[in-house]
Amino acid sequence: MDILYLDCAMGAAGDMLTGALLELLPDPAAFLRRLNGLGLPGVRVTAAKGENGGMAGTHVTVSVHGAVEEAAPAAHEHDHNHGHPHEHDHEHNHKLDHEHSHDHDHEHPHEHSHATLAEITALVEALAVPEAVRQRILAVYGRIAQAESEAHGVTVEQVHFHEVGAMDALADVTAVCLLMDALASARVVVSPICVGSGHVRCAHGLLPVPAPATARLLRGAPIYGSDFPGELCTPTGAALLMEFATEFGPLPAMTLEATGCGLGRKTFPRANCLRALAGGSGAGHDTVLELTCTVDDMTGEEAAFAMERLFDAGALDVSTQAVGMKKSRPATLLRVLCRAVQREAVVAALFRHTTTLGIREQETRRYVLSRRVETVETAFGPVRRKVSEGYGVVRAKWEYEDLARIARETGRSLREIEAAL
Repeated sequence: MDILYLDCAMGAAGDMLTGALLELLPDPAAFLRRLNGLGLPGVRVTAAKGENGGMAGTHVTVSVHGAVEEAAPAAHEHDHNHGHPHEHDHEHNHKLDHEHSHDHDHEHPHEHSHATLAEITALVEALAVPEAVRQRILAVYGRIAQAESEAHGVTVEQVHFHEVGAMDALADVTAVCLLMDALASARVVVSPICVGSGHVRCAHGLLPVPAPATARLLRGAPIYGSDFPGELCTPTGAALLMEFATEFGPLPAMTLEATGCGLGRKTFPRANCLRALAGGSGAGHDTVLELTCTVDDMTGEEAAFAMERLFDAGALDVSTQAVGMKKSRPATLLRVLCRAVQREAVVAALFRHTTTLGIREQETRRYVLSRRVETVETAFGPVRRKVSEGYGVVRAKWEYEDLARIARETGRSLREIEAAL
């Protein structure tokens, strides 16, 4: 399933994403056992089949030390533990608790402690998850904390997470990152995102939908409002979509293999759900951006460092070429391929890490083989293998990082490990 399409016609929340992706797995129960065994303090995640507006799907519930964040009745207003009233429309909207306390859908008669981003990071570092998943979780939290910081005029270090809401959100984020890792879709297409309409009540008064932090998180994404009042996209949902989306747009052509539906708990004029459709593209084509610039005053080490940072920013490919400039000056041409959703991050990285004064951009259509990553049990333990196919061609290649890890552990060369495999 190398293509994953997320239909966000009713916005997105962490539990809805979890439910939709969970239905794509062949054994959801095994995944939940794995998730509940990771060591999230006091957290238990359960899933149950349900229905909303005529759509069958999965409700995901997170309990923290036995407490569950329940959905509020329609138009219910309530006070949070810091006395900041706020309306919510998904099961657990806005789990960050700062100035306007994006928090629960029920009243709390007692005070809770709060966690800083550093404390959340420590919890993530202790989780028994693959390193790639850990980095994704931290990246999602980095997005949320930065957005809250900008929205409320405080430093990232001053952003606090409410005790129950923070653990509930951490469970959602961890679950989605693990699910995306398990699905290993090379292309994640997200529909335009419905954010709702109207206003949310908070300590500052009435704020428009999308809320300030959510709006900052969704910069660069296509969004639209609804014809009925309500807040549909949470900061957690927004951060997860922006972290994993490779592009935004309509449902792409694919051979459909599986569908999933994650349900919200509140009733709206239409089904409150998020759908996931997964399938294979076979060999085909897509469109990417090609960004180029030419520099003549950078060292080789600087160019190599810039390439690393460009990949970190989401580049699909980075290459260099020796060229000649005016007055016969030797120079380096940098060519970067990226998807449109990574454009701003890649452009910023080019300006920050190279000496260029300008960047050229053009859309490039490319022919591609379908790609997937499979895990093979070997004498060295599980090893990932990349498989590409299409146009009558099938290719397989062991994942370099796994080969390198085994080589370091055994003291053997990469070629010896590859030959043994």
